[in-house]
Amino acid sequence: MDASLFAIQPAAAEPIYRQILGQLQRLIAGGQLAAGERLPSVREMAGFHAINPMTVSRAWNLAEAEGLLERQRGKGMVVAATPTASHDHEQRLALLEPQMDALVRQAQELELPVDAVLERLAALMGEDPLA
Repeated sequence: MDASLFAIQPAAAEPIYRQILGQLQRLIAGGQLAAGERLPSVREMAGFHAINPMTVSRAWNLAEAEGLLERQRGKGMVVAATPTASHDHEQRLALLEPQMDALVRQAQELELPVDAVLERLAALMGEDPLA
């Protein structure tokens, strides 16, 4: 796996280490990162995204504490053999809950109809909203 899989938004309100951790949780829960897969080193990740290495280290340490990653001598951080993140549909949806809550609040503030929001969301996900 390489560092380009992560999308870091330095101007976002969410701290960078939380962005990394959230993306890591979703990639593992979605099955895009398999058990034993090696993550980029702290230096690789920090260099690619031009961020402080301590930020990456913090994200990796939190993921390790959650049981998502494990440290292997000579390899660095790898996805845990039995990650605690579940592939269960409901639990994966729960990972999106904070963003969906924010989307709902913003759509209501803009007085957008539900159908228009769902249609746009389906289009962004590459789905045909009429299917």
